[in-house]
Amino acid sequence: MSQKVSLKVIPALLLAGFSGAAAAAGFSLFSQGSGMGNAWAGSAAKSSDASTIYYNPAGMTQLQAREASGGLYLGRPVFKFDDEGSQVGVFRLFGDGGDSGSWAAIPNGYLSWALTKDLYVGIGVGAPFGQSTKYDDPWKGSAQSNEFDIKTININPSIAFRVNDMFSIGGGVSWQKIEADYYKRLAITPGAAGVTAHVNLEDDAWGWNIGVLFTPSPATKVGLSYRSSIKYNTDGSNTLKSDGWPGANQVYLGAVLSGVQSNVEADVELPAMAILSVAQKLSDQWELLGDVSWMGWDSIQHIDVDHTNGLRSGRLLLSLPALFENTYRVALGANYMYSDALKFMFGVAYDKSPVKNSQTRLASLPDNDRIWWATGAEWKPEKNQRLEVGLMYEYIQGSSIDHYEGPASGRLKGDYNGSGVWIVGGQYSIAF
Repeated sequence: MSQKVSLKVIPALLLAGFSGAAAAAGFSLFSQGSGMGNAWAGSAAKSSDASTIYYNPAGMTQLQAREASGGLYLGRPVFKFDDEGSQVGVFRLFGDGGDSGSWAAIPNGYLSWALTKDLYVGIGVGAPFGQSTKYDDPWKGSAQSNEFDIKTININPSIAFRVNDMFSIGGGVSWQKIEADYYKRLAITPGAAGVTAHVNLEDDAWGWNIGVLFTPSPATKVGLSYRSSIKYNTDGSNTLKSDGWPGANQVYLGAVLSGVQSNVEADVELPAMAILSVAQKLSDQWELLGDVSWMGWDSIQHIDVDHTNGLRSGRLLLSLPALFENTYRVALGANYMYSDALKFMFGVAYDKSPVKNSQTRLASLPDNDRIWWATGAEWKPEKNQRLEVGLMYEYIQGSSIDHYEGPASGRLKGDYNGSGVWIVGGQYSIAF
């Protein structure tokens, strides 16, 4: 009798408060403030509202004395699996899992305050990482992943200083909390296929961020920012539960396994991020925005999960070979000022996935390279207020999976076709 689970959630470990649907490659969420209509091009340079605290805190020096900004984005990923000869034991009798995506919310809020004409402080709250997949239960991949949910909350106090008319610097610290919940079925025998393993891990940790903003002319802004990686020493539990499926061994195994719990821990380092952005006014009506960003996903390689209590204390529960690689994202956006009160926004981006190949692709994170198409509008009902709304579709390239997790979980082999993410949302900002 084994309590071993294939913890797909680990690369994504997270906690608390905010749900996330994938808005960037891997399980990062780039939707942390205004700019959806531009696919967040120019994010570290435009400094148009208080959400610059996340992308580049130096941008606060471009704001009015006091500004607040808050927004909400709703994401709907689509992940549909088509089997191509999986070898998954008893689960071969079931379907392909349906659409494992669902709607989720990504909120954010920011406040910036000028202490003097050159010194600003601010604070931001958001969810920089998140992911959610939930398959029909049971399905062919139930022994690898049934449900996977990641949540984070990030609180980021910041400070910025204007050195001179052309140069500003900024920085901050981040307190971040993370939780991951992962469910799979154990297939020890056909009679035990109704046993579900639930792994929960959580932790909180600190990170930091810095940024610089260069404004060589009123028409040109160049921003560079960096957010540190964050190291977690997560702990939690691995719980087994029987759902009462009939079978020759079900009564006995269900009674033995149901409610069995062990404590577990894992060390995980979520990636650093760097952004280089440009915002250039071409005329009174047109503005061009550009972005190049990098994420250090290679901090996630083999993740070892260990027991921390009982006879198995100190022994390995599993080692997950995520083998992520570093990624980049490039974005181009444009704004058209229709009037002093109304602006139309456009954007496109290419976002590289940290997943290397079909062997390392996980059912809980069926990610691949993606292309973002975005549009939106900004309306100013008053001089000191702005409301931005946007719509974006992320086309995720068709991907294959050929992932083997040992005799108990089997080999899941097939394709994810027609995958993508719809995101809709808005941001309200006010100076006071």
